Formats: sequence, C-alpha cells, structure tokens
Amino acid sequence: MFGTFMSTLDSSIVNIALPTIRRELGAGDNVEWIVLCYLLTTTSTLLIMGKLSDWVGRRQLYITGFCVFVLGSLLCGLAWNLWSLVGFRVLQGLGASMIYAIGPAIIGDAFAPQERGQALGLMGSVVAAGSSAGPVIGGLLLGKFGWSSIFFVNVPIGLIAIWRAWTILPESPKVTNQRFDLVGAGLFLIGVTTLLTGLDFGPEPDYGWNDSLVIGLLSVGGVLLLAFLFWEMRVSEPMLRLSLFQIRPYTSAILAAFCGFVASGGNLFVIPFFLQQLLGLNPERAGLVLLAGPLTLSIIAPLGGYLSSRISTRWLSSIGLLITACGYFAFSFLNTSWDWKEVIWRSSLVSLGFGLFQSPNSSSALNAAPLSQRGIASSMIAFMRNLGFVVGIALAAAVWYSTRNRYGIAHQVTPETPAAQLLGMHYAYLVMAGLVLTGAIISLTRGKATQTSPPVAVVPEG
Repeated sequence: MFGTFMSTLDSSIVNIALPTIRRELGAGDNVEWIVLCYLLTTTSTLLIMGKLSDWVGRRQLYITGFCVFVLGSLLCGLAWNLWSLVGFRVLQGLGASMIYAIGPAIIGDAFAPQERGQALGLMGSVVAAGSSAGPVIGGLLLGKFGWSSIFFVNVPIGLIAIWRAWTILPESPKVTNQRFDLVGAGLFLIGVTTLLTGLDFGPEPDYGWNDSLVIGLLSVGGVLLLAFLFWEMRVSEPMLRLSLFQIRPYTSAILAAFCGFVASGGNLFVIPFFLQQLLGLNPERAGLVLLAGPLTLSIIAPLGGYLSSRISTRWLSSIGLLITACGYFAFSFLNTSWDWKEVIWRSSLVSLGFGLFQSPNSSSALNAAPLSQRGIASSMIAFMRNLGFVVGIALAAAVWYSTRNRYGIAHQVTPETPAAQLLGMHYAYLVMAGLVLTGAIISLTRGKATQTSPPVAVVPEG
C-alpha cells in the first residue's frame, strides 16, 4: 500500500505542477516530456521487471524499486534545468516500474485465492486515495514551498516504506534454473517505447497522424513487437511464456482490463476540457468536480473485493463493466447547459462500475496464473493499465479532433466552436461506451474460474 500510494500520488501530483515548472525552468512546450518520459519508462519496463522478480525474488526487487524511486525523487527535486529533470524522471520511472509490476504478485503470494479479491480491493482504495490527494497536496506544496517540494515529499514516505518492506516482506520463491532473455527484453523495451512515442505524438497539432515521423514510429514499434512475439515463440527460455495466454480466465481478464483502461484514459483526457472550456469552470472548481470519480472508487473498490469471494468473478466483473458503459453512454449526451452536478453523478456511475470490476478481475487473473509465472502475470496487469491509458488518450483525441474538424468544414465554422467541440466529445464518449461494453462481453466469456497455483505461505519454510 505504501508503494501504490507513493507512485499514484506522484503521478497525479506532478501534473498540477507542470505550469509552474514550465515557467520557472523556461521549458516551453517541452514540459510534456516530464510526464511522457516517466510514462514511457514505466510502461516499457513493466514486463521486464515482472520477469526479473520471478528470477531474483520479489522481495529483493521490490525493495530495490523503492530505493531507486526515492533516489530519483530526491534528484528530481534538485534538478537545475528541464533536461536534468527529465533524466531523473527516467530513473524515478524505473523505480516505479518495479513497484507497479511486483505489488499485485506480492499480494498473490501472501493471500489465499479467496482472500486476494479483498486485498486487491483495499489496494484499489489506495490507488483512488493517491489520485485524489495528489492535486490537493500538490496545490498546498506548490503554494508554500515551490515545485521541488512535490518530489521531496516522496523521500520520507519512501524511507518508511523501505524500512517496513525490509522488516515484513518474506523471502519469495525464485526461478533459478533459467537464463534471462536479453534479446526479448530489448525488443520489447524498444518496441513499446517507439510505439507509445508515436501514439503520444499523433494527436499533437505539431505532428498529426499523417506526419512521417509518427507513421515511422508506429510502424517500427509494431514491427519490433511482432519480432518480440516471434522470438518468444522460438527461444527456449522466453521472457514471456505465450502459453500463459492459453489460460482462458487469465487472457479474458487481461483483455477486459485493457478495454476498461482505454476508456479511462480517454475520459481523463476529454473531461477537463469540457469542464474548463465549455462549462467555464476555473481549474480549482474543475478539480473538485473531478474528485467525484476517485472518491467513489475508494469506497466501492473494497466492496468489489469483498463481493469477489461471494459472487462469481465472471458475473461481478461483467456487471461492473456494464454499469461503467452506462456511465460513459450517459456522458455522450454532454451539453453546455449542464451544471457540475450532471458531471458528478455520471463520474460516480463510471467509478461505481469500475470499482466492482477491477479488484475481482485482477484477483481472477492472478489466481489463474501458474506460481512460477506470477511475477510476469502481475506485471502484465500493470502493463495493460499503462498501455490502455496511452491508447485511450490517443484514441479519444483522434475521434474528438477529427469529428470537430469535419463539423467545422461542413458548417464553415472554426473547429473550436462549442457545437463542433460537443459533437467530437459525443462521439468520443460513444466509442468509450462501446469499448467498455466489449470488455464486458469478453469478461463474460472467461468461463469458470480455475486455480492453477496454490497460495504461498507468508513465512517461508526451512
């Protein structure tokens, strides 16, 4: 919980500081690299960290992740210009990747299958708490101590977490008879980084989806990931055993989660523009309205975990996604006549469904994975979350911008007019609702839950 809170707090707290950092470091439009480099680093190394945890032991790598994250946070606070800050954010992202990738696997080791849903539900509350607290704590720290303080705040939290992890975490099982797949790791790292960079640049006004750089990045990334899959099928000791995806409950859980996170990424991109540009709310009030989702999630996620031991995951997760799809469909009617209450109940409905879905779904995936692959299975859940957010932002931007541009040309008005903006947002939310509905159908096909790995004792034997 310490690791999850610290990493989610950091993700949400940095965004609110970007305007201040841009001004004080003279970063200009390059300020986006502060967020982009962190996201690229964590996403592209998640599977590698998951495999390493199976190889060297989860306890060792988890504590190492805390140490790297704390060191990166300290150096970020001491950064003297934009690019030194970007470099230290890469280091911080490596630490966060270790924490993200291994956290669910540690829970999987410590709890029996029927208890994992409740444990992951409590973890969902911590995710929501970190996301909610970030803007509030960030605003206070910025006003009192400047932008460096948003990084320094991680140091005491991280040091406490290192001490507790060192004291409490048991030794975890290791897979000692395998070599590390360096070629597979390299292909995956470069392929994901290249693909995500293309997805990030695509919606940018300076590039666009037809830009030769964007097309090249997407093409190279896709080819490298195909080469990664081909290599993993041929090598005797792969980084990612593709047989893992022959386990139907696991694959269904992963794909359903991806659909849900793509929609979440799209919503996080669109809704701030609607609140500030079309409803005219100031940033402070818009931030308060956006708290409705995380606050609802913090209440519902433990309930979803509690119910997961009493109701079939197939039905609980699928019903949760159906509720979320209804929330996104309700958002597709957005209008400039709305007030803040119209947004709050819809955001709460989206988070209500996702809270019922996420913990049982993650627990189902971990329960289905073999013990020897639990680290990589855990990191795949985190990878799908990060990848879903990036794809969701790119997809929402593509639908929104292309629709409003076509409307502007057809009606001979600028794309920034409210009518054009609203139409683009309508279609973006319809796409989100369709994606989540697809995820619900996939979730329903997961079949009967199976248990392929026994729980690991909290105290190691011998």
